[in-house]
Amino acid sequence: MLSAKHPIRWQVVLAFALVYIFWGSTYLGIRIAVEQIPPLLMTGTRFLVAGALMLLWCAVSGRRMRMSAGDAVRLAVIGALLLSIGNAALSWAEQWVPTGLAALIVSITPLWILVLESTVFPGEHHVSRRALVGLVFGASGILVLLWPQLRQTSALGRRELEGSAVLLCGSLSWAFGSVFSKRWKLDVDSFTSAGYEMLFAGALNVFIGSMLGDWSRAVWSRRGVGAVIYLVIFGSWVGYSAYIWLLNHVPITKVSTYAYVNPVVAVFLGWLVLREQITGYIVVGSVVILVAVALVTGSKLRPRAAAIEPI
Repeated sequence: MLSAKHPIRWQVVLAFALVYIFWGSTYLGIRIAVEQIPPLLMTGTRFLVAGALMLLWCAVSGRRMRMSAGDAVRLAVIGALLLSIGNAALSWAEQWVPTGLAALIVSITPLWILVLESTVFPGEHHVSRRALVGLVFGASGILVLLWPQLRQTSALGRRELEGSAVLLCGSLSWAFGSVFSKRWKLDVDSFTSAGYEMLFAGALNVFIGSMLGDWSRAVWSRRGVGAVIYLVIFGSWVGYSAYIWLLNHVPITKVSTYAYVNPVVAVFLGWLVLREQITGYIVVGSVVILVAVALVTGSKLRPRAAAIEPI
């Protein structure tokens, strides 16, 4: 493992490719998994297994496993924000929200990150005009995407709207977790920290799901179990580990560019496998949102003091 200051270019490119491709496909995997396995139990099982096996691999490969109590708390918080809340919200919402639409709503995460880094954690920087325009575009894109649901009065339409609202909250939680993961300097290897985060989040979700009686409602069919296995390998081991590694090696606004590609992959797979409709609202809304993400991730937080170089 190279230091965070000097990663080799091919490692960065490979990590981005893994996040771009496999995370885009996980929306389809989640949709298939929650058809028969309750969301909390599904995410809990997925991350508990993935985290335990990831830590086993870290131990066998000689990576440092010990951590301080403070680091354990921080990893638990990050895991809860990213996975117990963020991913569980996505899994719950996908029971009613089409995979492509879900991916497009989640793609506004970079906008949330910008808001957090300029308001909640402002430091010495403020938002550029270009980024503000991006935020306006992002809000407009979400309105376009949700307009059909806002106009519907049927029970299914209301459930889809509720799911979309949960997705917005889940993406905010993911943004908080991403910012904390970047800001908190942990004395733990990137892959080991990813394993602990998944283990903590998985245990929490399994516990809550068990309290809600999810085991009695779960159907462990070959289709559902296969989807969970795919999510464990490509969503958790490959995609999530690459994401955590990137957060420790690349500026967070650059890492957030996965939001460009993931929705495209998710919309295509949803259309190809599940025959989900690609409506005019989705096309227009996706274009507006991707423009917003481009404006936000391409801008920088400008220094409040003119003498300080932007970072």
